Amino acid sequence: MCFAGNTDLGLSSYVKSQNIGRQKTTMLHSIAILDHPKKPETHAVAAQIDAEVQRLGVQSYRARSWDVTTLVDLVPKADLIIVLGGDGSTLRAARAAAPMNKPVVAINFGRLGFLSEMTPENWREQLPYFVQGDYWIEERLMLCVECWRGSERLSRHDALNDAVVGRGSLARVVRAETFIDGAPLTTYSCDGLIVSTPTGSTAYALAAGGPILPPHLKNFVVVPIAPHLSLEKPVILSQGSTIEIVVHTDHSAGMSADGQTEVPLRDGDRVLVRASEHVAKFARVQGPDYFYRTLQRRLARC
Repeated sequence: MCFAGNTDLGLSSYVKSQNIGRQKTTMLHSIAILDHPKKPETHAVAAQIDAEVQRLGVQSYRARSWDVTTLVDLVPKADLIIVLGGDGSTLRAARAAAPMNKPVVAINFGRLGFLSEMTPENWREQLPYFVQGDYWIEERLMLCVECWRGSERLSRHDALNDAVVGRGSLARVVRAETFIDGAPLTTYSCDGLIVSTPTGSTAYALAAGGPILPPHLKNFVVVPIAPHLSLEKPVILSQGSTIEIVVHTDHSAGMSADGQTEVPLRDGDRVLVRASEHVAKFARVQGPDYFYRTLQRRLARC
């Protein structure tokens, strides 16, 4: 097996030489295969993967990536989660797998595929390496996001990409009073404020003018959305920082986690963001330079 820039090294020696991740050395016993409920093209490929996994002597389970209830029961049974879809499906699978310490590998059927490892064209070539346990583990930082109203906790969510505190349906700014580790940073007047992980730095945060962070970092980046007469530049925080955002608004506001969960907020509500106790784990057969190669391909499309 070959890697870009490392054609003389197999996976085992490559992982050891680069001191990355955790090497799997035993064949897998079970794999969960998740297709996308609104992408029919993923159903056929998932069925083909299911048949191939069974042919290779491994137990397989099938589910839809949006079926959270089923995932809670299915994920603990699997050694590896294969998800077919775009980055949104991969985010759902990674959040479900993280508390169970299970790795995820994504087959890209979406537009960007920053999190993906395989494609609909090459999965047959790559699948045997995963089945044989011949891969390394990439760990990615996740957020723990809590929304508070006085002494009442409204919600708690883990997120892999970002947490966004922003205005509601009216096109009026919110004021986001922001503290880092208890010390005041600034009060943003803006459409919203993004707190992003390195994984999320290539998502909404990038669109809002934030920097691109390599996925192995443990830092957050704070990026304002359309700031008005307030701090405009993104701020990269030290590892282990806690962010508190106090919402000031005379209309509606909300918090969104990974763009998939929304919590309505009122004036005076607080959002606390810190590192989650869980980490997302991705199974990789490419070398770690895959991130820059993927980034280069995506930017070339712009």
